Amino acid sequence: MSGSGLMIVGAGGHGHVVADIAEAKGCYSRIAFLDDAVSVNHSRYPVMGTVQDALSFAASWHFAVAVGNQRARQSLIEYLLDGGAFLPYLVHPSAVVGSNVEIGYGTVVMAGTVINCRTRIGRGCIVNTGATVDHDNVLEDYVHLSPGVHLAGTVHIGKRSWLGIGSVVCNYCKIGPDCVIGAGAAVCKDLLQAGTYVGVPAKAIGRKDSGQ
Repeated sequence: MSGSGLMIVGAGGHGHVVADIAEAKGCYSRIAFLDDAVSVNHSRYPVMGTVQDALSFAASWHFAVAVGNQRARQSLIEYLLDGGAFLPYLVHPSAVVGSNVEIGYGTVVMAGTVINCRTRIGRGCIVNTGATVDHDNVLEDYVHLSPGVHLAGTVHIGKRSWLGIGSVVCNYCKIGPDCVIGAGAAVCKDLLQAGTYVGVPAKAIGRKDSGQ
């Protein structure tokens, strides 16, 4: 990747963390942003256009999508890939990544994380600051682990699910697609239906079967 430029889609706080990762890795000679609200940028890296300009940079830049919303991130990544853009995965140098770990296109792994052996992480995921992912986990595409999330061994997280800061998931548990796990929640059994779950143990909000 040396000599290539990294174009980050999204110039908010998350985008600047992604820029810090790229800078710490030292693998890009140029870093810049695309954002529809160009006034949000307050760094030494320029905003070079809006999102609709992205594919005009595809021939000479790599891309990272720094958007927290799972569906928006999925839409942007698929748009860029369909247009021939290249989205590497980015791992902060302080992260610990075990053997036989697979990481998909466009995934970002933040500082202080631990990902243990035989884990598979899909495309467009966010593994945020200080999260730990134990052995034999599966994170499907566009999952977001917030800072301080802890996954025990052999956990499976479905597509586009978002685990809030400090939440934990016990061994062998499965979380379905499009789930939101609240901050500090503890998942102690399978949560397969899309929805929001909070508490210790985690229970669904707004359904009669709140024990699920």
